[in-house]
Amino acid sequence: MTGYEVCQALRKKFLATELPIVLLTAKNQVSDLVAGFSAGANDYLTKPVSKNELLARMRIHIQLAKINLAYSRFVPHEFLKFMDRESIVDVQLGDQVQQEMTVLFSDIRSFTTLSESMSPKENFDFLNQYLKRVGPVIRNHRGFIDKYIGDAVMALFPQTADDAIQAAIEMQKQVSLFNIERLAQNYPKIAIGVGLHTGSLMVGTIGEEQRMESTVIADAVNLASRLEGLTKVYGAGILVSEQTLSKLQEPEKYSHRFLGRVTVKGKTVPVAVLEIYEGDDDQLKEFKRRTRKEFERGVELFEQEEFAEAQSVFEELWQQNEQDQPTKLYIERSRQSNIISG
Repeated sequence: MTGYEVCQALRKKFLATELPIVLLTAKNQVSDLVAGFSAGANDYLTKPVSKNELLARMRIHIQLAKINLAYSRFVPHEFLKFMDRESIVDVQLGDQVQQEMTVLFSDIRSFTTLSESMSPKENFDFLNQYLKRVGPVIRNHRGFIDKYIGDAVMALFPQTADDAIQAAIEMQKQVSLFNIERLAQNYPKIAIGVGLHTGSLMVGTIGEEQRMESTVIADAVNLASRLEGLTKVYGAGILVSEQTLSKLQEPEKYSHRFLGRVTVKGKTVPVAVLEIYEGDDDQLKEFKRRTRKEFERGVELFEQEEFAEAQSVFEELWQQNEQDQPTKLYIERSRQSNIISG
């Protein structure tokens, strides 16, 4: 391969801001230099090369690469790619692009109560210990973190909905491992809820000339957040919308069941909600898998306002396994609705 071809091959994998390339060349014609820069080089030196000049150029490019790496911790490279920008310095206020993605929204259950027992430093240490476990999971599944909102994480998965589902399942597993460490140190266990929805998003910049930030604006973001909130209501770890399930390559690959249709805040049309219970313990997971059809029959009876029959179905399931929180919820809902309708 020629030096130009090596340069082009590297640029397919690394941005110029990630991996600096300095050409050492005997060719110093303008056309040769243009060809080098077109291939993706950052800089060039003509032979014979001065050792001190080479080291000085390398120091400059390494420093620039470090600065760009620091920027990437605040503005993901994926965001720059969506904006068709090579560097953060190229981003303009109002830049925006529309694309379908899966939004993941996660939150720590009862974090406010938990944080009240900790000092400000302990809160920061706890959050960073938690986030350093779940952050890499998102990146390993081709997603990127859009923002942290206190203990909440909002991430985007531009490739496939499967990436998002697999990340959510792995996040639950990482929390389980984190809890083993916490219990060994006499700290209480934590639990997270994860909501997922797939839809069209607007990715762009908002703010004003002196202060701007990258963000995502879409109904899909709001719905993912609402679904995460519903995990507390249902006592479920992962909730997904029907749209996300329909985008999966092999839906039956993931342990799931239909929980019903709910009208979430800001929506007039009821949203179909499904539980992914892949992260449950083996015994509960097997119970949910075995009783899935019966559970969904109870949900159907409830939605048809056959409350007494629905209550009977769910009570029978509850007698078999009292760990199934959605079943308990439907028993209470059926009983209350039956009283009201009666």
